[in-house]
Amino acid sequence: MIEIGNVTIKHPWMLAPMAGVCDLPFRVLCTECGAALLCTEMISAKAIYYKNKNTEELMQIDPKEKPVSLQLFGREANLMADMAKRIEERPFDILDINMGCPVPKVVNNGEGSALMKEPKLVGEIVSAIATAIGKPVTVKIRAGFSEDQKNAPEIAHIAQESGAAAVIVHGRTREQYYSGKADLNIIRQVKETVSIPVIGNGDVCDFDSGMRMMKETGCDGVMIGRAARGNPWIFAKCIAKMNGETYVGPTAAEIKDMILRHAKMLCDHKGEYIGMREMRKHASWYTQGLKGASKLRGKLNETEHFAELKFLLDSYLPIDI
Repeated sequence: MIEIGNVTIKHPWMLAPMAGVCDLPFRVLCTECGAALLCTEMISAKAIYYKNKNTEELMQIDPKEKPVSLQLFGREANLMADMAKRIEERPFDILDINMGCPVPKVVNNGEGSALMKEPKLVGEIVSAIATAIGKPVTVKIRAGFSEDQKNAPEIAHIAQESGAAAVIVHGRTREQYYSGKADLNIIRQVKETVSIPVIGNGDVCDFDSGMRMMKETGCDGVMIGRAARGNPWIFAKCIAKMNGETYVGPTAAEIKDMILRHAKMLCDHKGEYIGMREMRKHASWYTQGLKGASKLRGKLNETEHFAELKFLLDSYLPIDI
């Protein structure tokens, strides 16, 4: 078990935040498959301030997803603290500050991983938010901004001293984006620098890679990101193996059933027009490697209605559920 403030994380296998992926339906499916901690897509503090309609949807949380972390991003300490206080009564358990996002539109505003170049500001942001709310505050960072600026241990120490209850470290620099390999050594250095829990992230694609990260770095748990897309069962597999059990599946029939369920949840949550368009990428991930999937994926990109998706699955993946 991992204690993050007053929140207990039951085991080390957690879902990493992913923009455009970790919406409410996907998080619910991952928690049903055993993810120990969920995290929302990143949410702009400014968007909360201006009461952006799309941001309201991003902040919705289902009672089933527990515990869940809400991820906030920005660079204005007072504004972020005020917005954290404004939303504190919402049913999230932990507030995570994004200091790792590498995308240009975020970095060019001095947000996300750009904050790692401003240690003093990091401390101000974490302190302001940790003082403003009673819920645990965590910080998600990268190894550094660039290869010659690998300052994750320094940033993690500042976060701890400013009131953070845990730190999540992606072992790549901002310049790497998602290429190359995650640096386990930098995660180990962070763990040796701070006394709060450290969660590792980057290249965890199964039980063995997660255990290797924990063994080589001493980190308390791991977050699984891209390997969970189209594969929420990855958490059940890791838990089973950790307990010395054998996890069989998912079968092709279970995959087909999950696609339809996921699509239905998206349609219910966002409406059929948006839901089915967002489901296209998920369906492609779910069907990767299945017999008949290559022909199916071409058709998926034209799917607009739930009934069409069911017809396509019946046509290209004719399995009785």
